[in-house]
Amino acid sequence: MTYKIFLVEDDPVIAGAVKAHLTMWGYEVRAAGDFNRVAEEFMAFEPHLVLLDIGLPHKSGYEWCGEIRRRSKVPVVFLSSASDNMNIITAMNLGGDDFIPKPFDLSVLTAKVQAVLRRSYDFGPSVNILSFGGAELDLAAGCLRAAGGKCELTKNETRILQMLMENGGHLVSRQELMARLWENESFIDDNTLTVNISRLRKKLEGVGLPGLLATRKGLGYQLG
Repeated sequence: MTYKIFLVEDDPVIAGAVKAHLTMWGYEVRAAGDFNRVAEEFMAFEPHLVLLDIGLPHKSGYEWCGEIRRRSKVPVVFLSSASDNMNIITAMNLGGDDFIPKPFDLSVLTAKVQAVLRRSYDFGPSVNILSFGGAELDLAAGCLRAAGGKCELTKNETRILQMLMENGGHLVSRQELMARLWENESFIDDNTLTVNISRLRKKLEGVGLPGLLATRKGLGYQLG
């Protein structure tokens, strides 16, 4: 399934960067073309998620959120440089599902989009076994199996390996991994992530999979 994202952002540089990045991740992204007709464009596109700036021409993002809410329960994520507590509270009270302050990292934006989509649409049965490159991850048991044996994983190691496997060998940034762990209330910082990656790599080596977890210096990690 390809999720559709409707982007309402009047800065063409930001809109172009967000659209290109999310498209690279497999989403179908349409940017608003007429800021007088946001609601009509929304209805015509029928997106699964809306990314909505607050400071827009003609009407504010708050007003457009109200119009969208009268038509749909689709999740709305606000994007704004006006990130004081009052604006965040107002956005949530008007039906927003998340608030991302500008400037933002595109990888963090992607992780938040993925999280909102999972919460909103992932109603199917959960998959408890993931496999990649000879490794088998049992999510329910929190263990790793391969031809060279079996080992137990911590919750953070399980979640890190899960995200890497779900991305099928594609690069996952450190910011995306930390955003995913924070979403699960695993409050880790950059140094803790490094420690978790190091331990996970040793456990992969211990079951006969040296080199499966690769570091792309300055970018992130991937399986391959």
